[in-house]
Amino acid sequence: MTDMKGPTMRTYASVPFPDVTITGAFWHERLEVVLTRTIPSQLKMLEKHDIRGSIKLPKPVPPLTIPRRKGGFTVQMFWDSDIGKWIEAASYALRHRRDAAIEAEVEAMIDDLEAAQAEDGYLNCFYQQREPENRWTNLRDNHEMYNAGHLLEGAVAYYQATGKDRFLRVMERNMDHIARTFGRGEGQRPGYPGHQEIELALIRAFHATGQQKFLDLATYFIDERGSREPEHYFDTEAKARGDDPADYFFAASGMYEYSQSHLPVREQTKVVGHAVRAMYMYAAMADLAAEHGDAALKAACETLWADVIERRMYVTGGFGPSEHNEGFTADYDLPNDTAYCETCASVAMVFWAARMLNLDLDGQYADLLELALYNNSLAGLSRDGESYFYDNKLDSDGSHHRWAWHMCPCCTMNVSRLVASVAGYFYGLAETEIAVHLYGGSETRLPVAGGHVTLTETSDYPWNGAVRIAVAPEGCGDFTLSLRIPGWCEGASARVNGQAVPMTVERGYLKIARSWSEGDVVELDLPMEARRSYAHPAVRADIGRVALRRGPLVYCAEERDQKAPVHSLRLPREAALSARHVPDLIGGVTVIEAEARAARAEGWGPDLYRPAPPEEAPSPLLAVPYYAWCNRGANPMLVWLRE
Repeated sequence: MTDMKGPTMRTYASVPFPDVTITGAFWHERLEVVLTRTIPSQLKMLEKHDIRGSIKLPKPVPPLTIPRRKGGFTVQMFWDSDIGKWIEAASYALRHRRDAAIEAEVEAMIDDLEAAQAEDGYLNCFYQQREPENRWTNLRDNHEMYNAGHLLEGAVAYYQATGKDRFLRVMERNMDHIARTFGRGEGQRPGYPGHQEIELALIRAFHATGQQKFLDLATYFIDERGSREPEHYFDTEAKARGDDPADYFFAASGMYEYSQSHLPVREQTKVVGHAVRAMYMYAAMADLAAEHGDAALKAACETLWADVIERRMYVTGGFGPSEHNEGFTADYDLPNDTAYCETCASVAMVFWAARMLNLDLDGQYADLLELALYNNSLAGLSRDGESYFYDNKLDSDGSHHRWAWHMCPCCTMNVSRLVASVAGYFYGLAETEIAVHLYGGSETRLPVAGGHVTLTETSDYPWNGAVRIAVAPEGCGDFTLSLRIPGWCEGASARVNGQAVPMTVERGYLKIARSWSEGDVVELDLPMEARRSYAHPAVRADIGRVALRRGPLVYCAEERDQKAPVHSLRLPREAALSARHVPDLIGGVTVIEAEARAARAEGWGPDLYRPAPPEEAPSPLLAVPYYAWCNRGANPMLVWLRE
């Protein structure tokens, strides 16, 4: 495959989150909640549920907290990953504000992991404690590499936050062990992870250390995936442990499609299987396409991207309708009341979209990054920062609610690490260009065109589309400031120092190239009108229904805000939509209001069916942002309203 590779395609680089200060109210509040409440409360839960103690390898070995299911699998095998993600989120918090207690806890965890590590570098506390003889015998199901990947991401984040490299050295020994064990060399096994994630971690380690071996191992895992030489590796290992490869829990979802190992990755054209695995893999593919100048890998990413956004995505930026495989089914199969839409999948989509933006400055990637971030991802974390959604329905009868913990708490730390590092998604940087992907109040100082420039962006986004960017260059030559014009926006306008700028938008970005001076100010107006959204006619669940959007936010109707049962409401097409900000509602949100109509049961009588439709009466509709729902208690909710 080396003939497909050329010079790097990495045109842009994401500006790391420590180099961006969040000043806007919306994200500053979310960030403070994660730093002060989410991370400490998660630590208490890790301790309460014995996850924290598991890395001490206690003796005697305690009974399993979570029983095994068919095939001997238990989600307790994931616990190392929860430790890794918590360390990662805590590290982002430390980079914002050092906290001696949190830092001491991370150091104590590193002590335990370093003590647990085997002499040959292997590190997996479940296997080392319970069945060391079975390590590396079931990559398909048992998540050893997934765990290692999240631990490595935690190590990289802690190193970048504090400059301390002890954990990174522990994980480097672990990666060296994995590289010795897996590959196409003599005495190696041609294996790869059943649950992708380690690939992303290895690429991050490569960027943090400059060590080529990390990039080489990530490249091997992506290149090897789906190979059948001489047979599918998951079949080989199943036979070796005495199992029938066909006796697989997810065989009905596709024997290999579930883990996206049904074809070599460059030949894949459909988004299939487990949604989180898919998104992590696509993000790594985009990263490697950039690093290696791999045109075939980039083309595969583009094909898969088109498939998911055109046929397999919820209006909220959620992915995967099925609880059975936590993933994808058929084109346009997007039910609302049984929607799975795992929080982790939207978080992973943010990762993928950000990497596609570094390949091509194309607004479609930033649009979806923003959609997934503000809606499905953010819905996964309560306003108080201490309860979560694992799955995100778009239609609830009132029984769906957030939980304080989950037996598989992957989404808890995934959403907290995303919010804690959200500043890293605001800007992209090239040699003579700065791209502004997200708005919401931020400040950054960046190297560009031979000098530096400080950008101070001020706005009340996502509630208001008036954006002001003060530009303060230091020794720069001419450079381009590329401002994203969101796909949802109509009638955008811009001014530099009060003078109108021609709105020549190139693939979603307004590019302003000039010789910048101290005191220059860019004003961008992004009108935010409440508007309707309709689904493709092939989406059966949404025929005759309408969703509401304003700016980057998707809205929903909670029954507690209505005068009639929410499922009785109908929003006529001719009903006018209006928006107003309500400072004392759910911490301050902009609502959408309209005059709806409600079907009435009064006068119907005892009959279950009758030839005449129910009477209707006017009923005011109040819709709130989807991310904010269920913060006032569980109650019925709808995203798609009858029209």
